[in-house]
Amino acid sequence: MTETLRGEDAALVAVQSTLAGRPGVLAGARALSHFGEHSAGWLGVSLLGALMQPQRRRIWLTAGIGAFAAHASAVVIKRVVKRERPHHPSIAVNVSTPSRLSFPSAHVSSTTAASILLARATGLPLPWVLVPPMALSRLVLGVHYPTDVLTGVAVGAVVAKTVGAIGDRADRKEKGGPA
Repeated sequence: MTETLRGEDAALVAVQSTLAGRPGVLAGARALSHFGEHSAGWLGVSLLGALMQPQRRRIWLTAGIGAFAAHASAVVIKRVVKRERPHHPSIAVNVSTPSRLSFPSAHVSSTTAASILLARATGLPLPWVLVPPMALSRLVLGVHYPTDVLTGVAVGAVVAKTVGAIGDRADRKEKGGPA
């Protein structure tokens, strides 16, 4: 006898049954997972931008700091909340994880912060392009509930706003304006 699917378990199974079997979806989700692990991919993008545009180094490095701060914030919240990752027998777990804790998604938090701050550096609408695939990948991989990824977006947005404001204040101070 299997447990009845309800709520977020049912939503997660619906996402997986709709998307996971499509060509390239699992491979793409796993690639995003590896890129976003510990915000390493975003740190790399930030450093590359700082090297390629030294005159805009601060804005690029701010994006990396924001991604890392969002990741760290999510890890702290995970340790306080202690919500375990999905474990219903109908949910396929398609990637390994560094812990059993799931709320909020650190991958989505760091991606949201990075994309908001990188949008400031590039002028591109990166949050609309980068956040949905990362959020969806966490569901396809079966390692987060929908509320984990939604909260990850919120955490990342708050961290990006905070880190961006601190960066702006540092820029004003450096240019001799009011801090």
